[in-house]
Amino acid sequence: MEKEKIVDDLTYRIIGCAMRVHAYLGCGFQEVIYQRALAIEFRKANISFVREPEMIIFFYEEEIGTRRVDFFVEGKISVELKATSGLTELNLTQGLNYLEAFKVDLGLLINFGTPSLEIKRLRPPLKKRILEK
Repeated sequence: MEKEKIVDDLTYRIIGCAMRVHAYLGCGFQEVIYQRALAIEFRKANISFVREPEMIIFFYEEEIGTRRVDFFVEGKISVELKATSGLTELNLTQGLNYLEAFKVDLGLLINFGTPSLEIKRLRPPLKKRILEK
């Protein structure tokens, strides 16, 4: 239970950083601009992260390729950024696929492209989490 609280606190801190970036820049920039600004906010908030790490994608425990997630925060949370007119089902599916492929239990999908910041908290399907424990 304590582990979940630590991760929840971290997600709130990440979201706070994203909110500050969005409040300052608004919408209308390319994704890379938000990514650079969010990296600055993470450093200011003492949140450790890796920007665009190359993460291995597995299929039945075999490496089949790599993909870069926008941020991997404190070795626990994948953070994928978008700068679009709205999140789509495809964006959500992509985020969930990253969790499964990267073997991560929590992700955030953050869209800076709308007047109000869009944030989706991503968790693998419950059935998958139970089977892996």
